[in-house]
Amino acid sequence: MLEQIVSHTPTWVFILFFGLIGLGLMQSTARRITLRRAVLVPTAMVALSLYGTVAAFGSSTTSLLAWLVSALCAVAMVLQSPVPDGTRYEQDTRRFHVPGSWLPLALLMGLFLTKYFVGASTAMQPELSHNEYFVLTFSALYGAFAGAFFGRALRFVRLARTEQSPLHMSMAASTRV
Repeated sequence: MLEQIVSHTPTWVFILFFGLIGLGLMQSTARRITLRRAVLVPTAMVALSLYGTVAAFGSSTTSLLAWLVSALCAVAMVLQSPVPDGTRYEQDTRRFHVPGSWLPLALLMGLFLTKYFVGASTAMQPELSHNEYFVLTFSALYGAFAGAFFGRALRFVRLARTEQSPLHMSMAASTRV
């Protein structure tokens, strides 16, 4: 059965899969990035997550509410956790120094595999897209991935604003004297 699923998978899905692996691997090493770049991938993943929900289950209140609640919970959890050690915003270059992490790869693969599983499952059993438990479970899972990505982007925005605040800048100047 797995062979049949894979053989019916369009080529572009494999290209996307390997592209996401490459993107995740790039994030496993320390790098310097702009705020725009720090927000771009999470924004795309939020859009992919929402698209996955709507494409699989329509824009029903149940699926969208499950997605939203789960996304908001994930954002709150991510925002409560500290930024990884070594993450800093360099005011003079307007870039972040970001240590390498395998978490982005895990999140990318989790979202991709969720979308792939839901697509394959609903293609084989179309009635699943109307099963309340299936819809709630996978809408919430899509939302959790979206929230994790969005929360990570918000942490970068918050870090940049903190580093640019007048209080922080005056404290940094006084430590250089």
